[in-house]
Amino acid sequence: MKFWNLLAFVEDDQLIESAIFSEAVGFDAVGVSDHIFIPERIESRYPASPDGKPFFTIDHKWSFPDPWVSLAMIAGATSRIKLMQSIYVLSARNPMEVARATGTLAVLSNHRLYVCGAVGWMKEEFDTYGVDFATRGKRADEMIAVMRKLWSGEIVEHHGTHFNFDRLRMLPAPGHVPIIAAGPSPAVMKRAAYLCDGWMDGGNKVDDMPHLIASLTTMRREAGREHLPFEIIMVLKGDWDTDSFKRAEGMGVTAIQLAPAFFLLHKRSTLDEKKRLWEDFAEKVIRHFPGV
Repeated sequence: MKFWNLLAFVEDDQLIESAIFSEAVGFDAVGVSDHIFIPERIESRYPASPDGKPFFTIDHKWSFPDPWVSLAMIAGATSRIKLMQSIYVLSARNPMEVARATGTLAVLSNHRLYVCGAVGWMKEEFDTYGVDFATRGKRADEMIAVMRKLWSGEIVEHHGTHFNFDRLRMLPAPGHVPIIAAGPSPAVMKRAAYLCDGWMDGGNKVDDMPHLIASLTTMRREAGREHLPFEIIMVLKGDWDTDSFKRAEGMGVTAIQLAPAFFLLHKRSTLDEKKRLWEDFAEKVIRHFPGV
């Protein structure tokens, strides 16, 4: 079992030190979150709250630092820990820009990067970028194909529904960057099974996982991909319980993602408060798993 620490909503001046500390106490990966901006008015429904309203608003100055710049800084300050996002709004972007940034970061970080993408929920971001919100799922599927071509370092071309280019080569080329599809919907699970290297759920308890994993296994078999390496990342929902995590591992869960400190501490916090939280998790959970 691996353990990922999501550093979303960590104060900007604490971010790098938080990643360094996460590596020191045994986390396998650290992640940042992503929004391009926060609109003054958000009419889109936020899927992670009962009332559909996001807790982050324009008035409270929530920071979403650019994920590739942030992860590059973290890569330079660490040596082992993997780099990820939870999550990256993939469909709003141009695949060439994403492939260039991620390919560079993957190569320069010694291949420590995961691209954890989602289709996005905030229509306002897409509208401002001039990208069709209604086709974001199909765009994501095609983006995955485009990025894999560009990461190869070969001379490639693409003539698809949403993206079109003649023969070219993009360097540096990582060869392969693991792509994790993130989100709870059946469509996301199918994208993960058919096109990606893993699936990140939207927050579940261990008892929720068996039927989800069974569904993924069936779809991967249908796609002829059941023999390939595949990550199943469970976003922690509920209390810390080592025995439950061991059960999850036996089911096929490969990583547990710890929720952001903001949610676990129920407030914005100092770096020392965060360190105590993460050290406590490492002592009670991470160090009970072999190889850590």
